[in-house]
Amino acid sequence: MKDNLQDSLRSAVLRLLRPLARLILKHGMAYGTFAELARKAFVEEGFDHLQRSGKRPTVSSVSALTGLTRKETKSLRESSPIGNEKSAQRYSRAIRVISGWVNDSQFHDEKGEPAPLPFEGTDFSFSSLVKKYSGDIPPMAMLTVLETSQSVIAEGGSIILKERAYIPMSTPIDKINILGADVAELIGCIGHNLEVEPEHRFFQRKVSNMAVRPDAMEIFRELSNRKSQELLEEYHAWLSAHEVDSGRDNSDQIGYVAVGIYYIEQLNQKDSNNEPD
Repeated sequence: MKDNLQDSLRSAVLRLLRPLARLILKHGMAYGTFAELARKAFVEEGFDHLQRSGKRPTVSSVSALTGLTRKETKSLRESSPIGNEKSAQRYSRAIRVISGWVNDSQFHDEKGEPAPLPFEGTDFSFSSLVKKYSGDIPPMAMLTVLETSQSVIAEGGSIILKERAYIPMSTPIDKINILGADVAELIGCIGHNLEVEPEHRFFQRKVSNMAVRPDAMEIFRELSNRKSQELLEEYHAWLSAHEVDSGRDNSDQIGYVAVGIYYIEQLNQKDSNNEPD
């Protein structure tokens, strides 16, 4: 039974790593760099794993758990964190600005749609939108981010929303930041569901079909994009209405929740039994 579990785990990890290897090879990362990151991830998660288990994590115990030497474990534990916090903040704040534009009636037209906004203004402007939903980010800096992602255009003295979601188009660092954030959350969801009782599992579903007519794929892509965007906007409006009010909520804790939707398509030969990577 244990061998079957390990075989299944190895197969699952290999399938997970194949598209990741494809991506990082395309962007010029060598295996040595990836291996160093993998060792660091094992060490960091090893300390957290023992802590969650109620045990006192030490270099020796993490070394025993991960198979790394004590010297490697100590060095990796003490090395600087890896990541781009500035990119992560820009990603989340851009999302908040567009979501506020889509859901906040203060920035809507008479039809209830996101209105073209003048750049400057007290209450009804792009600057006031950015101040309300992005904190201390200068409006011009946010405009640059959204223009670069082709989410907005400046036209006739107004800023016009073109896309109801922030998807970086010409900023590779932001795109890669999405890889780190969103894929990690999906794996975390799957890992959680493997460990807990059914009543405590998080929602994790997908719909797929291996025999779709090629001429229907574009139609379904457009349908799924539209329906998914509508659902996410509904979720965002609900969450915005239930955010912590610093003036009234006395709790020191705040919660983080996320719901993600993804789409994938590919063409296979009729006699192929291969599943997507």
